[in-house]
Amino acid sequence: MGEKKIALITGANRGIGFETARQLGQKGIKVLLGARSEKEGKEAAAKLKEEGLDVDFLLLDVSNENSQSDAKKFIKENFGRLDILINNAGVNLEGTPGTPIKPASQTPLEVYRKTFDTNFFNLVALTQKLLPLIKQSDSGRIVNLSSILGSSTLHADPKSFIYDSKFPAYDISKAAVNSFTIHLAYELKDTPVKVNAVHPGWVKTNMGGESAPMEIEEGAKTSVAFALLADDGPTGKYVHLNEELPW
Repeated sequence: MGEKKIALITGANRGIGFETARQLGQKGIKVLLGARSEKEGKEAAAKLKEEGLDVDFLLLDVSNENSQSDAKKFIKENFGRLDILINNAGVNLEGTPGTPIKPASQTPLEVYRKTFDTNFFNLVALTQKLLPLIKQSDSGRIVNLSSILGSSTLHADPKSFIYDSKFPAYDISKAAVNSFTIHLAYELKDTPVKVNAVHPGWVKTNMGGESAPMEIEEGAKTSVAFALLADDGPTGKYVHLNEELPW
């Protein structure tokens, strides 16, 4: 395939998603910058275009089925395929104003539902919708943004450095993303499509906060690496940079 690869990144108007769009653009990928805010999305795409990158804004509210369908139609009509899907959009409501962190038994059901809608159900819905286009690629790649806080193994280990970092709704939603990744990778194991879950690291973003140790450039590296995996690369893995993480 001599043409440019086409990548879609959800929630790409800021943070890790924006930096991922930049780094993929720098590697010669045509990037569709997905965002639910037209104003913020267009501004973000314009910044990257000014840097000479082939980036276009794509209006995409992952919580809206019509918006997902419109995005699919646009990609199908303009490109006929999708080479890379990076499911980057996500939320952590716990610890934000009005939503204190509580133990699992006291976390309101509404917080679980809202978190799962964004982090899991919308991710599954969009992936299912776009999978036919990804199968049209010679080397389809699906990258699901997870977190080390999605590791059930580490959460269960009293010696683990995340043992006392419990954000129940967020953690459990990311564990669900990990499990979906395993199941989808199994389904597609005999195809060119590779599906992996990535932990970007604790990064200085709106979600990560200023005390995070990693800069945003470093935080995008895992997503970029797994978006551009060689044909003999892994599938069904949970990784940070070059390190495989325990499920």
